Amino acid sequence: MTSLYCSMNPAAESVNLSTQTHGAVFNLEYAPDGSVLTVACEQTEVLLFDPISSRHIKTLTEAHEDCVNNIRFLDNRLFATCSDDTTIALWDLRKLNSKVCSLHGHASWVKNIEYDTNTRLLVTSGFDGNVITWDINRFTEDGCPHKKFFHTRYLMRMRLTPDCSKMLISTSSGYLLILHDLDLTQSLEVGSYRMLRARRTPLSSDGGTSASRLTGTSRQGNDSSKIHPHREGLSPRNSLEVLTPEIPGERDKGNCITSLQLHPKGWATLIRCSSNMDDQEWTCVYEFQEGAPTRPLVSPRCSLRLTHYIEEANVGRGYIKELCFSPDGRLICSPYGYGVRLLAFDESCGELADCLPVQTSCLREIRSIYSHSDVVLTTKFSPTHCQLASGCLSGRVALYQPKF
Repeated sequence: MTSLYCSMNPAAESVNLSTQTHGAVFNLEYAPDGSVLTVACEQTEVLLFDPISSRHIKTLTEAHEDCVNNIRFLDNRLFATCSDDTTIALWDLRKLNSKVCSLHGHASWVKNIEYDTNTRLLVTSGFDGNVITWDINRFTEDGCPHKKFFHTRYLMRMRLTPDCSKMLISTSSGYLLILHDLDLTQSLEVGSYRMLRARRTPLSSDGGTSASRLTGTSRQGNDSSKIHPHREGLSPRNSLEVLTPEIPGERDKGNCITSLQLHPKGWATLIRCSSNMDDQEWTCVYEFQEGAPTRPLVSPRCSLRLTHYIEEANVGRGYIKELCFSPDGRLICSPYGYGVRLLAFDESCGELADCLPVQTSCLREIRSIYSHSDVVLTTKFSPTHCQLASGCLSGRVALYQPKF
């Protein structure tokens, strides 16, 4: 694995976009079968490419009326886009001449999209602080049934775990919110959800908090959170946990969590954060700690433990840099100045489950690749091929693949 990742280099054919037409690249997304690479652009457009040949397939010239922020595939043919024009659009790869539909409900910029495979609900979040669920299968000419599921101030990003059992929300004020035992069919008003705990996650300096769901052991030791009883010994649906994750070097400063990703196996969360003074930037990995309850009538003992971190270049202040996991979860690709950095949990590119440190450790740099002439804003691994894509502020997309 290390040899494979160390051999990643810019492909001979990369996708070049005209900055006069497209502007910056804000997001990249592959179709689940790896057949299409979609590009969300600053100037209202979405572009589609064949990632193997770099052949241009289609430009959606007026996909939105403002910046396109995020793209999410629901299956191999249907995908959704969201924009600063406050709308979400659905598209079908088989008929790209027009949108399937437009969704209206947010009052401000819509920043990211998730899809709950259990309920088949589309989930969006925006800078209006709202998380909205959409029943797209019941769309009619009168619109799409939707409801405000959750609201919080300073919302930045919202993600669902791979099994859709939890929702994570990051904020510009440094809080990380986790909704446990997720039920999107409910609509949560203020005060209607159970607060599990509000605490600061400690840096692990000893083995006292190192046991985890990855090792199959229940977590023991210092847990000063409030514990609430609940009916029939089961966790309440949509229980809310509020954390302020510890950031190395930022113990006495606030921070803004700008990017939020989930490990493909649901083992950990990956964040990119900057200090309130915007003078430092970090990439951090937090392991989910969720052991079996010690008694029937207590809430789940679940928290996040900082396992790995690395300081970033802090180039391009004010712009959000979207990082990502590889499909197998062994590697992280992080925007790093005018290039990308491939990071691993150990020098052998091992599984996170096999690399859990007793003490918080630095991520290992496997390779740095500089192939842009401007600040890299977003990265994405192909789900099916050994390929990586990155997009920058001046509108260029670079593709990377192994060269031996």
